Amino acid sequence: MAKGFIERSHRRCREMGVDFTRIYSSLVLEGAELRRRLEDCQELMEIAAPFMEQLLDFVRGSNFLVILTDAEGIILKIIGDEEILNDAHNLKMIPGASMNERHIGTNAMGTGLVEGKPIQVTGKEHFVSAYHRWTCSVSPIRNPQGKIIGTLDLTGNIPLVHSHTLGMVVAAAHAIESMLANKLAHNKLLVASKYIQTIVDSIDAGIFTVGARGYMKTLSKKAEQMLGFTQQEVVGMRVENFIEGWDSIKETLTREQTYYEEEDFVRGRSGKLHCTLSIYYIIDDEHGHHQGYVCVIKDIQKIRKLVDRISGKQSFYTFDSIIGRDSKFLKAVRFARQIADGPSTVLITGESGTGKEVFAQSIHNASSRRDEPFVAVNCGALPRNLIESELFGYAEGAFTGAKRGGKPGKFELADGGTLFLDEIGEMPLDMQANLLRVLEEGRLYRVGGSKVIEVDVRIIAATNKDLVREVEAGNFRGDLYYRLNVLALRLPPLRERKLDIPLLADYFARSKAAKLNKRPLQINEQLRRRFLDYNWPGNIRELENVIESMLSSPDTVQFPPRVQPIGARCAELEVEDLATAELNHIHQVLAKYNGNITAAARALGIGRTTLYRKLQLDCSNMEQ
Repeated sequence: MAKGFIERSHRRCREMGVDFTRIYSSLVLEGAELRRRLEDCQELMEIAAPFMEQLLDFVRGSNFLVILTDAEGIILKIIGDEEILNDAHNLKMIPGASMNERHIGTNAMGTGLVEGKPIQVTGKEHFVSAYHRWTCSVSPIRNPQGKIIGTLDLTGNIPLVHSHTLGMVVAAAHAIESMLANKLAHNKLLVASKYIQTIVDSIDAGIFTVGARGYMKTLSKKAEQMLGFTQQEVVGMRVENFIEGWDSIKETLTREQTYYEEEDFVRGRSGKLHCTLSIYYIIDDEHGHHQGYVCVIKDIQKIRKLVDRISGKQSFYTFDSIIGRDSKFLKAVRFARQIADGPSTVLITGESGTGKEVFAQSIHNASSRRDEPFVAVNCGALPRNLIESELFGYAEGAFTGAKRGGKPGKFELADGGTLFLDEIGEMPLDMQANLLRVLEEGRLYRVGGSKVIEVDVRIIAATNKDLVREVEAGNFRGDLYYRLNVLALRLPPLRERKLDIPLLADYFARSKAAKLNKRPLQINEQLRRRFLDYNWPGNIRELENVIESMLSSPDTVQFPPRVQPIGARCAELEVEDLATAELNHIHQVLAKYNGNITAAARALGIGRTTLYRKLQLDCSNMEQ
């Protein structure tokens, strides 16, 4: 024998004790075991099927078989002319039969698997005599990783086998391997596409692509929700149907190569959507050609909610947070609950430290706007030259140092929710007119801007001043007062709700101790009586600060010196007028906070501007 692989195969067959008179394979899988094998090889069978048919077409009518096996030589599929199929069936060459050398001796399929290369076995080169009539040409089939997963065989009678038969089989096997590789690549692309699509759809922003000529191409699920159109509906639509001024945006992209987080309005099925718009080029890296655009839109309302949540600008007080059992106070709580879920403006009045913002937040959280922003503005703390831009925002280029793209004001940030205007009595007269216009029209212009911005905001205002007297004195506009004073809520000072002082003291003693990691303050009967005897000009805020100071320095502060019986305070007032007493108290607080104006103003419950004004008045009196 001239073929070395035949010699090696025959030697193995003799060593394994294969009977050369054998007719059938010694292993034929049937039933469930065969079904499992076919299921495991389903992909190979599906891909190989058309190539097997094509191979058979070349030799049809010449009594040839085309056989596909798995990596162990188990026949998966066999097709061919009827006469030779019957011959093969008589030899039990059927699906499930093993063509492994151990079970049927030297043959192209079994020996080809051992050699790992295309081979041809003809006539008496077969170890068993039953196959001596045939010539078998086989090629292993490898997966994309190079592992043999099966064989493709073409078997026919010896006289009919052509010299190029093996070449045909090898070509068909290579074609199957290519299809396996292509399918693997296609599957990888599908998986990658699914990953990308899942990532895109998980982003809380609308993403859509536009072709180079301005036609819409794809939309993410979020973009479908925001625009109100499906992917199928937008294909072929012009991007100008959604984005106004597209031509000028393209010019900006050409000039600056970027269009990022620009505030804009995008048209959807249900109307205009106030959003930020970012646009990016799609570039063919190989040739640098412009292929289109990726557009990203984000709902400004959601962005602001997220910023408020992260920055802590949110309302966390509810009516359940409010402590008290005094009848007058409970009457104010009931009224606040009744007016909570309505659109009307609320004016909360009361001395500093009575809990006006607590009530404002509770009203917001009991309303239908609870899931929308709650934005608080201290009108007394805003510098006069910044209050307009803080409330109404400013446009790009409105003044030196203005941010690119401009900045939204508090009204825009509160859109859909509640705007709490604290210390409204401190607002300058010229700004009161602008505020009144926005309250009446529900629309505004940013400083330096020309675009009308509509806002839906519920106003809750608060003041510790008597606004009626301020109107009479010409310090507050009467029309604004009546616009704000739709629902009036007065909060009683702590001295008018004596029943609540022990209740609040016990609450702060526990909560402050937990916050400071201290042992709870024990409020004995003597301390309780002194608390009840004191007038608490700073109201609840002062009581809270007293408890905190007693917890912070229990060894050095046996009793806060400012908590004195009413009789002692009255004696003090006999030798000091009210203005002097107020200034003395301010200086004591400033000394406690080492001259820190912001901390002192917060402790006193007034704005920094008010504190500065009181201190400047004191200085001018000293100069006189």
